[in-house]
Amino acid sequence: MLRALEERDVRFVRLWFTDVLGSLKSVAIAPAELEGAFEEGIGFDGSAIEGFARVHEADMLAMPDASTFQILPWRGETPATARMFCDIAMPDGSPSYADPRYVLKRTLAKAADAGFTFYTHPEVEFFVFKDKPEPGKRPVPVDDSGYFDHTAQGDSQDFRREVITMLEAMGISVEFSHHEGGPGQQEIDLRYADALTMADNIMTFRTVVREVALSQGKWASFMPKPFTEFPGSGMHTHVSLFEGDENVFHEAGAKYQLSEIGRSFIAGVLEHTPEITAVTNQWVNSYKRLAWGGEAPNYVSWGHNNRSALVRVPMYKPNKPGSARVELRALDSACNPYLAYSLILAAGLKGIQENYELPPEAEDDVWLLSENERRAMGISPLPRNLDEAIRTMENSELVAETLGEHVFDFFLRNKRAEWQDYRSQVTQFEIDRLLPVL
Repeated sequence: MLRALEERDVRFVRLWFTDVLGSLKSVAIAPAELEGAFEEGIGFDGSAIEGFARVHEADMLAMPDASTFQILPWRGETPATARMFCDIAMPDGSPSYADPRYVLKRTLAKAADAGFTFYTHPEVEFFVFKDKPEPGKRPVPVDDSGYFDHTAQGDSQDFRREVITMLEAMGISVEFSHHEGGPGQQEIDLRYADALTMADNIMTFRTVVREVALSQGKWASFMPKPFTEFPGSGMHTHVSLFEGDENVFHEAGAKYQLSEIGRSFIAGVLEHTPEITAVTNQWVNSYKRLAWGGEAPNYVSWGHNNRSALVRVPMYKPNKPGSARVELRALDSACNPYLAYSLILAAGLKGIQENYELPPEAEDDVWLLSENERRAMGISPLPRNLDEAIRTMENSELVAETLGEHVFDFFLRNKRAEWQDYRSQVTQFEIDRLLPVL
């Protein structure tokens, strides 16, 4: 690595880590400090980071992970700037329980003890606007295109091409990209990887998208639902479990080629999704996306190739058992990927360990069923707002155990404060509807 620094004329190395809410943090060091950083870490004030530490326990260390070393392409080639993700440690060298990356590592270790490796493949949606949104003004999308639209000399195509070029330069493989359903809405799908690598990749992805947007005089946003009348931005994620080179979700001859382990994993996710929704959909705005209908799920159900369901079992590809997977459709592209993937894996593992039974599948469009029909089929709603999600989460042993006491308590405190701020606001909807008549 030191040779690479010299050859590429790297003058700065940015050490990246993530706070509890999923915001990227960074400290830059000179290459000469890197050897010391590997041995002893870089000290910082943890009490200044959201959810990390109290004032009296502020000292923390950022320990760089050499396997995540990459040159930042948007910073120019000469002199170059590199980055590495960090694990957060306490002064005695022990892992920090406030570090979301450690939360995921801990859950992955439990999966490994059971013989499993957890892989994910996200479809990341976001909007691109012409300018940085101003308070009180409606954001203006870069185009008026729709799903899969191809427009000659289109800004969106050029935008996606530049993003993908940068991602590939950083070793992040992209599988697909296209225009999504809303004006200015894009989707870029990352090629599958183990969950820790993918969580790092998602954090990098969001940074690259924002950097490219700013370089073009535009503004990119992962806000779940910026427009009332257009679809929101989700992060449908395909997941699979492997034992060595064998995909344990696949069973030849079984219904949908889905193994008992795969069925129990889905059952675990369905059972515990209401408890983890406050993390996979952590913003007050998240529930506007889920309430919209269409392909955004708001009910606990699963189905074969059913895009209205919370969990979808995609079409089986003959002669490709390694591609067997299930798709989780509730996640926001603005969630903390480390915490979200931790909880999804924990829920699925619990389903496997305790042999949860998969309920009957939903064959119809779940949104078109009446409440009575859904109730008769045992299909219950997800939390309808952040308040419901918080109340469900705070009673969950699974979430408390997976996140750890520190992250669990801080997350709940932060989200309660966000809900209180939100519910006290008088909205334009109320003014427009009620002021003329009351």
